[in-house]
Amino acid sequence: MPSYTAPVADTLFVLNEIVGLDRLANIPGFTSASGDIVAAVLEEGGKFAREVLHPLNAVGDQIGCKRNDDGTVTVPPGFKEAFDQYVAGGWTTLHAPEEFGGQGLPMVLALSVEEYFTSANHAFNMYHGLTGAAVSAILAKGDDALKQKYVPKMVSGEWTGTMNLTEPHSGTDLGLIKSKAEPQADGSYKISGTKIFISAGEHSMSENIIHLVLAKTPGAPAGSRGISLFLVPKYFVGDDGSIGAHNAVSCGSIEHKMGIHGNATCVMNYDGATGWMVGEEHKGLAAMFIMMNHARLGVGLQGLAQAELAYQQAVHYAMERRQGRALTGPAEPDAAADTLFVHPDIRRMLMEGKAITEGLRALCIWGALQVDLVTLAPTEEERQAADDLISLLTPVIKGYGTDRGFDVTVMAQQVFGGHGYIWETGVEQAVRDARIAMIYEGANGVQAMDLVGRKLPANGGRAIQAFFKLIAEEVALGKAEPATASVAEALEKANQQLQAATMWLMQNAMTNPNNAGAASYAYMHIMGIVAVGMMWLRMARAAQVQLNAGVGNKAYLEAKLVTARFFAERMMPDAGALRRKIEGGAEVLMALPPEAFLTAA
Repeated sequence: MPSYTAPVADTLFVLNEIVGLDRLANIPGFTSASGDIVAAVLEEGGKFAREVLHPLNAVGDQIGCKRNDDGTVTVPPGFKEAFDQYVAGGWTTLHAPEEFGGQGLPMVLALSVEEYFTSANHAFNMYHGLTGAAVSAILAKGDDALKQKYVPKMVSGEWTGTMNLTEPHSGTDLGLIKSKAEPQADGSYKISGTKIFISAGEHSMSENIIHLVLAKTPGAPAGSRGISLFLVPKYFVGDDGSIGAHNAVSCGSIEHKMGIHGNATCVMNYDGATGWMVGEEHKGLAAMFIMMNHARLGVGLQGLAQAELAYQQAVHYAMERRQGRALTGPAEPDAAADTLFVHPDIRRMLMEGKAITEGLRALCIWGALQVDLVTLAPTEEERQAADDLISLLTPVIKGYGTDRGFDVTVMAQQVFGGHGYIWETGVEQAVRDARIAMIYEGANGVQAMDLVGRKLPANGGRAIQAFFKLIAEEVALGKAEPATASVAEALEKANQQLQAATMWLMQNAMTNPNNAGAASYAYMHIMGIVAVGMMWLRMARAAQVQLNAGVGNKAYLEAKLVTARFFAERMMPDAGALRRKIEGGAEVLMALPPEAFLTAA
């Protein structure tokens, strides 16, 4: 059976050497994140992931969820008991505000543990996965009554949260939604409509489910300007916090999906359900984007998490499986064949897996640091700088992270050969489970357009200029150390490709908006290469510092340097090809009429 081991040592390296937790100790939120506490949380989180969650991963995939005749949903065996342990262990409270029962620890730590839980059991972790994002939206836009009534039990894990955006006719274009919200005399609203693809929309894991629902009030402006956000509980809640009658919201069906079978992806019917407005009327999309941006970082992490799981499986298989001989002659003459590790193409796939997973881990954790600094940094200048960087990089972490994460699962499957195509080995489940992350919370093409259309020009290009400056500073530091100079030079070249692509967009997107659309996906990937390349340069420099000082695990640190070189030599050059694709423009992409795509008889 497949197994999973949380990469605790690598996480600690990133937290200590890249994030620099010791340098943040005086910032509120980090004061409780001492080295001992961080290490203990990661170790316990890894143990829970390995011993409790991962054994249920295949169970959830094979058995899945079932909608019953009464509209309830039965989750896979063992999920409810594991969820009770998850709540009892306080895992829902790590990053939540202390005012509402949370531990107030920094997001960098909570996100690190989240990786382990998602690797171990993606479908399980989705049951509480959107609750933190829902809490963020309620705290940012809800009134005090909503906060006091709903947030504490969402933080504790007694209740879970969802986001209800999509409708059968309205996916990315939310301006087309038809769900209605009729105002009532007591200040509540009656919500009617159907939402689809609602993760964890119905289940019995928690005693209540708090849905955040987009709908339109009577006479609302057309399009996205007329959308409002509403809180709709599955069960009514008394003033004393007690659970009351069932609200008029129900699960009409559950989707039969390619992957994440252990999570109930529901069609939700609102038949005059009672809800309360969150924030201002007609400004629901802005409120929901607070939740969506939180979720998009989490989805980027899912790309990493599935890649790590599949990569681990492939490494173990390559160590055990014997096929053929090394090209340079038998590596083990006394054995019937050599292990897969002697073959360069197997090495290529495993090295890419190692470079992508470790690079994405550093980028995701560093991104979480920016989220922390947006509210916790001591000066307004530092808070603004962090906000600029994470706003720019959120679509990159989500889009590039899930694209490359999926690529790693496919390469891991390829290492297994035919055995990777059958269910028992477990790696094909990772391929299927990873695929959704490229689609939900805004398909990756939408992320690319968000990057090019919104994030690049925002505030006169302030964020991208700050990013270029940051890369230049890292390159200068890397060139000063002989052991990392080649990595720094490769990053400098990749960044030059990104700068050239940016300039081309500035010159050509305004004259023909299709140029921006045609360029956006490749542009997102160039920025992903540069962002992960920056992480690899930082990790290489940190590893060399420790080697020079004679501290740390020598083999681990030397492997960091080799993997940084691999990313620099074998993956950063892709930036040049991507830039040339961008400069091809939109003309040939948009030239054919739709009927030309039909297969000729």
